[in-house]
Amino acid sequence: MTHLRRLGAALTMALFCHLAFVLAVGSMAWSLAHGLQHGLGRAPEPLAPLANLLLVLQFPIVHSWLLSQRGRPWLARLSPVGHGRTLAPTTYVLVGSLQLLLTFWGWTPTGIVWHEPRGVAGALHYALFAAAWLFLVKALHDAGLGVQSGAVGWWALLRDRPVAYGGMPTAGLFARCRQPIYLGFALVLWTAPCWSPDWLVLTLGWTVYCVVGPRWKERRWERLFGDRFRAYRATVPYLLPRIRR
Repeated sequence: MTHLRRLGAALTMALFCHLAFVLAVGSMAWSLAHGLQHGLGRAPEPLAPLANLLLVLQFPIVHSWLLSQRGRPWLARLSPVGHGRTLAPTTYVLVGSLQLLLTFWGWTPTGIVWHEPRGVAGALHYALFAAAWLFLVKALHDAGLGVQSGAVGWWALLRDRPVAYGGMPTAGLFARCRQPIYLGFALVLWTAPCWSPDWLVLTLGWTVYCVVGPRWKERRWERLFGDRFRAYRATVPYLLPRIRR
C-alpha cells in the first residue's frame, strides 16, 4: 500500500504540476499578446490599480522567498500529497504556475489600448514576440528542463530515489550570460505586441525583478558551487550576453 501511495502521489503531482505549467505559459502568452485586456478581475475604482499592483508584486516576492532559507521549509510543507522534500521542485513549479494564473486571470483591465499591431509591421512584431519565447525556451532547456518544469521531483519519487538536480549550468546560453532565463523572461515582456497601461505596469515591475532577483539566486550558487561559481562569475557577464567568447 505504501508503494502504491508513493506512485499515486508522484503521478498526481506530475499531472497537476505540468497541467498548471502549460496553462500558465499559455495564459501569459495570450494575455501579453492582448495587452492584459482579458483578465477576469473586477476590482472597483479606485481599488483596481492597487489590486493589479498586488498581483504584480506577489509573483516575485513569493517566488523568491520560497527558495530562501526561511522559505524552503514551507515549500516542503506545501506538498498536498506528502513527500515534501522530494517533491519540493515540483511543488515550486506548481506554486509559480498558480501565481502566474492568478496574475493574468485575476487582472482588472483598464480597457485602454495604446497600440495594436496590424499589417506587415504587426506580423514582424508578432515574429519578434515568438523569437523572445524561443529564446526563453532555449534558456530553460540549457538550465535543465527537468528542474525548470518540476519533473525532477515527481520522477525521483516515482523511482524512490533522491532528486537529481544536476550541476551548475554553464553551456549553451549560460556560456554567454549567467542569467539567460531572466533575460528571456524580460524579452517576452518587452516584445509583447499589444501595448497598454496594464502591460507597461506589469512589464516595469517584473523587469525590476529580472534585474535584481538573480542576485539572490547567485548567492545560492556561490554557497553550492564555491570557487567554481566564482570563476564562472568572473568570466561570464551577468544579464546582457557576450556575443563572442
